[in-house]
Amino acid sequence: MKASLRQLLTKSKIKLVRQHNSRPHKPVLLEEAISYLSPQKDHNIIDMTFGAGGHTERILQENDTTTVYCLDRDPTACAMAKQLSERYPNRVVPLKGKFSDLPVLLKNLGCKMNSFDGILFDFGASSMQFDTASRGFSISKNGPLDMRMDPEEQTITAADVLAKADQSDLYKIFKIYGEEKQSKKIANAVIEARYLFKPLKTTRDFCELVQSVCENEMRSDMLHRPSHPATKVFQALRIFVNNELNEINHSIVLASHFLKIGGVMVTVAFHSLEDTIVKRHIQGNINENMANALPLKYINPMQCYDKEFMNVVNDTCWHQIHKHVITPSVEEVESNPRSRSARLRAAVRIK
Repeated sequence: MKASLRQLLTKSKIKLVRQHNSRPHKPVLLEEAISYLSPQKDHNIIDMTFGAGGHTERILQENDTTTVYCLDRDPTACAMAKQLSERYPNRVVPLKGKFSDLPVLLKNLGCKMNSFDGILFDFGASSMQFDTASRGFSISKNGPLDMRMDPEEQTITAADVLAKADQSDLYKIFKIYGEEKQSKKIANAVIEARYLFKPLKTTRDFCELVQSVCENEMRSDMLHRPSHPATKVFQALRIFVNNELNEINHSIVLASHFLKIGGVMVTVAFHSLEDTIVKRHIQGNINENMANALPLKYINPMQCYDKEFMNVVNDTCWHQIHKHVITPSVEEVESNPRSRSARLRAAVRIK
């Protein structure tokens, strides 16, 4: 009897592994995220970035009474959420929209504030988007310079930005959102391409332009593999086209309103711009609901502050569960190189 039960459990584990490995998007830090969310009986959880549904399905398998509200702005992801809702009747609620649309979407369903037990974020573009050439997210796949998360609703593409933005705006986009050291040269090259009547309409067009500007540079990623010089400017364009950082900032504010006291927020970020916004909200380093541009350490050390002022400065509705970010194991990075830059934070709403 024990042997047969052991075989059944082993088969179930193998089946789960195969399901996750066959997904178009492999969820990052999956078990760590689920352990912090800890789905319990009748819990209501929001997956703010459904993607291919890896995190959502793992939550559903963890507890058979948990309900997951699945938000995504990508039409492909929304279609997958609807398919999952058919496999898990009355336990999956598909929602189409960006983070800032959440209050209206939940209000239409009769959901109230302070009514959810967990909220999960997995920021950035998904593997499905990177691997589809026609979406224009990938450097390695030639396609139209699109980069819209929601082609049905959004009108401005990355190609439009490169064709119409002036030099100073392009410089700021590449410098601030991509942290690209050659931002000025690349912005100048984009403007010059206009005068030469060389429209940048495909990912290959833009990659070749950036490579011509940075032809003498050797770059590498966190795994010390050769990296394309256009990687950071592609990131910058994607963030700008989809207004990602403002949406992230808004979403953390929404999480503090929709979670119950004691509810858990889990975030998985893939670069410092995303993670810094989350960190400063958790620390209470915000100004009019926006993450402060500077960390708290830049408060004037020569000035004395009274206790009441410091209580206001450090006031936060969050308690971070762990002191430092959680990063993927060596084994996970080896099996999924795209997880290499992931950083997980988990916080409990305390007031």
